Amino acid sequence: MTDVFSLGKNIFKSGKDPLNQKGNNNMTEQALALKKNFFKFNIRDMGTLIGLVIIFAVFACLSPVFLTTPNLINIMQQSAINAIVALGMTLVIISAGIDLSVGPVAALSAVVCASLMVAGVPVVLALAGALIIGGLYGVFNGLLIAYAGLQPFIVTLGGLSLCRALALIYTGGNPIFGIPASFRAFINGSFLGIPTPIVIAALIAILLWVILNKTPLGEYIFAIGGNEEAARVCGVPVRKTKIAVYVISGVLASIAALILVGRLGAADPTLGNLWEMNAIAAAAIGGASLMGGKGSIFGTILGAIILGTLINGFTLLNIQSFYQLLATGIIIIVAMLVDRATRGK
Repeated sequence: MTDVFSLGKNIFKSGKDPLNQKGNNNMTEQALALKKNFFKFNIRDMGTLIGLVIIFAVFACLSPVFLTTPNLINIMQQSAINAIVALGMTLVIISAGIDLSVGPVAALSAVVCASLMVAGVPVVLALAGALIIGGLYGVFNGLLIAYAGLQPFIVTLGGLSLCRALALIYTGGNPIFGIPASFRAFINGSFLGIPTPIVIAALIAILLWVILNKTPLGEYIFAIGGNEEAARVCGVPVRKTKIAVYVISGVLASIAALILVGRLGAADPTLGNLWEMNAIAAAAIGGASLMGGKGSIFGTILGAIILGTLINGFTLLNIQSFYQLLATGIIIIVAMLVDRATRGK
């Protein structure tokens, strides 16, 4: 079984079907395909980076304020929250899933955490409670998808309404104020001159990069997204892996919500509106394929920064918000066309 599984890992990364592989010549072909995909992956990330540089150059020419240090820090802080949610979404998308419930899950986590802190519960315990809510809802999504066989789109679309309703019912539709000053000071503080939200996003990105590229879980995620049935034949724990990616997505949505609560000093039950769309957009711009089996932590970070840069640049130029939506939609469509072109037939 070990030999079969090792063969399967190589096959999944090369896009081949393990039931059609014969002999050493085919193994050589798999290695060559893997190498080709590796360089294609890097080229895709490089294209995203070039796009970001072009956007920076355009806004720098149009606004003298754009390249100032305070504005660049502001872009990174704005991008950090979306990046955290998008990183969890990236793992889900690589596994050929989708999570439309991240925004409402974030709102539910935020209002429960805020109410606990206001009630005098120690901050650490309140934060843990928020992360548990995100993780438990991820388990709920994963169980319905992995064991009940329901489609991720339907399950998480239902979760979008369910969690939003629970957040509104829990608060009566009213925001919660009175967030402890110690928590706000931590979120709005810095580490070695770098704002805390950026540090948190960077640490999460590093951790997920290690998981995705250096651990069996990462190999399982790519395997399931590439060919779920072949992954199952080769011994990949498909159901447990699916649950894991939705748990990670839920927990990261909660972390992003807590950062926003700390920055605003309040928790609103409508928090997280359209977060799922922005997260999917960042992952898609960064090279994640909605068909599964393909994605990049670095690419998603670039995608989140691109979206943050667009919002910031349009704000500086006093361009109305609906043009921001137009630009985002165009970029997503272009990203999908590029993904299709790089995949080939």
